[in-house]
Amino acid sequence: MEKSLPIDGQMIRFKANGATPLRYKAQFGKDYFKDILKMAPLMKLKKKKKEDLEAKDLESLDFEVFYNMAWIMAKTADPSIPDPLSWFDQFEEFPLIDILPDLQDLMASTMQQTKKKF
Repeated sequence: MEKSLPIDGQMIRFKANGATPLRYKAQFGKDYFKDILKMAPLMKLKKKKKEDLEAKDLESLDFEVFYNMAWIMAKTADPSIPDPLSWFDQFEEFPLIDILPDLQDLMASTMQQTKKKF
């Protein structure tokens, strides 16, 4: 699955496929699926409006995981992008909270089960 999202005046491609978890492990040395589970507290926050969020609401979230997920999906879509720090340096703004729902859709696509055909 692939999506293009506007970030800092550019359309950035993000893609998730069967190799995404392996690419994530190779780049960050962490398990992709375990890190996705670290994002679970975000589900509780979905019910709140952005303006109602408080610092304590975000304490349980590891934002490094979100940035790693964003980079790995951008790298999957475009293998020519540089290392994570260099890539993120190119953006004056990176609206992670705004693009997170779309990135979550991509992450979910890597875990969906297909129906068995008999």
